Amino acid sequence: MEEVYKPIWISIIGNVLLALLKIVVGFIYSSLALVSDGVHSLSDVVTSVIGLIGIRISSKPPDRSHPFGHSRFEPLFAFFMGLILLLVAYEIARDSIGRVLEGSSIEVNSIMLGVAVFSIIFKEGMTQYTLWVGKKLDNQILIADAYHHRSDVLSTIAVLIGLLAEKFGFRYGDSLAGLIVAIFIAKVALEIVMRNVNYLTGTSPPFEICEKIEKIALSVDNVVGVHDLRAHYVGPKLHVELHIEVLPNLTLKEAHDVSEEVKRRIEELEEVEMAFVHVDIKGVTK
Repeated sequence: MEEVYKPIWISIIGNVLLALLKIVVGFIYSSLALVSDGVHSLSDVVTSVIGLIGIRISSKPPDRSHPFGHSRFEPLFAFFMGLILLLVAYEIARDSIGRVLEGSSIEVNSIMLGVAVFSIIFKEGMTQYTLWVGKKLDNQILIADAYHHRSDVLSTIAVLIGLLAEKFGFRYGDSLAGLIVAIFIAKVALEIVMRNVNYLTGTSPPFEICEKIEKIALSVDNVVGVHDLRAHYVGPKLHVELHIEVLPNLTLKEAHDVSEEVKRRIEELEEVEMAFVHVDIKGVTK
């Protein structure tokens, strides 16, 4: 199995088992918090399936209808996963407010607390693994999925706090914690959405990256100048276009070889998918 798919499948299987555990225990002991948290875990399954589809589509090679590949599908699916995170934040906030208005209470036991603690440890492990693979492969879908795992960790922490509050007689502890978690999840979701909006709309990279590209081009032998450097995101990677200047005493083949070397070095950058290099003769006006 390819490395990029492992976190997705672990996420799907793990969340299904975890959701069933929380829902069953929640129903047995009439815990709305655990049942809601189980449903939240099932929402992770939905986003993981979306992520799996997104990875498969974005990894397809270029074809006639998408000559530059399908990489824009990756941030597109990550964008929708960010929107799902916003929906999760809303659901947690709504349930928290609903519990305050209802003013209901339950009997809390060690099994319920144990399920919450186990869920926190298990989901944080999934978060760290998925985030590590996502950053290693520079895969925005995996990174977004990792933060969705983190949202489940935070919501379960809120559940644990709420259960402990119920146990010690503070009825509204879980509701207040749920609202705090909803705000944090919304913040993470907005960051994911905005980052992938930039990828989808072809925004320019930070100045430091353009400066690094220019320095690399100038480091190639026989390149005496660089101008009209443009770069924009196509999905999570950059397409770069630039003009290099060479001296007029070079042959056509030598000038071509210089441009190919510039292209090769720029495309070695982790941020760059493709570079287009134009050759100009120093001192020759167009």
